[in-house]
Amino acid sequence: MRRAGRGLRVAAWVLVPVGLVLAVGGFGWLFTQYQGNVVASEAMQPTYQQGDRILVERIGADEVRQGDVVLIRVPERYRDRASIQRVIGVGGDHVVCDGTRITVNGEGVDEPYVKDGMVNAGAEPYDVRVPEGRLFLLGDNRNNSFDARFFLSDQSGSVAASGLVGRVQDGFGALAVLGGTAVLGIVCVLVGVGLGIGGVRRRAPGAVDGGAGGRGRCRAVTDEEVEHLWEYREMWTTGGSSGSWSGPATDTFR
Repeated sequence: MRRAGRGLRVAAWVLVPVGLVLAVGGFGWLFTQYQGNVVASEAMQPTYQQGDRILVERIGADEVRQGDVVLIRVPERYRDRASIQRVIGVGGDHVVCDGTRITVNGEGVDEPYVKDGMVNAGAEPYDVRVPEGRLFLLGDNRNNSFDARFFLSDQSGSVAASGLVGRVQDGFGALAVLGGTAVLGIVCVLVGVGLGIGGVRRRAPGAVDGGAGGRGRCRAVTDEEVEHLWEYREMWTTGGSSGSWSGPATDTFR
């Protein structure tokens, strides 16, 4: 029984720290690296509808790639509201649109996400080079997107990469994984605490009987033994017989 109690305590010492690491790590990574947002316009249809909830991963500007959908703050254009747009070019890229097709550094860009296939609806053809440290962004709904095409005179329509909030994730897989990891950590902590309590109880004196004859351990005294004990005491205090014990044999009072 002592070995069983020791085993429970060892398991508790393992599960509780591991659980804490999983819980703190999962929740910590989730709240520091991700944030939720709601799509506020129709500019990214059909990829995202107005009112859609999205998960945004916080990344550095050097991690942005062509084709990423990003959440960015451009106060001089969109005031205090963060905008969701797609990255077409990064610093140093040569972006050209002839009205039906976009090329970046001479290579055609495949855009299956553009609504109704209208690559440059409502705007004139353009030929620009993106300054370093800036991004050239367009909406997927080119017919209803107030994007880089309408600011070509201002640093080729680009925006400062420093305003980047993060990259929009496809679905909520990351949220499920991190949330699941944190919940698993909490379960490990609770199980570990329970095992630890069980191990301490098994270790406590009197929780289990001892070895042969139960020596060195306490057990409950029966009513019959108590009655015989009082009779024995009465015999000695009244000067009765030799005072020999006539009750049942027991080692309780050794």
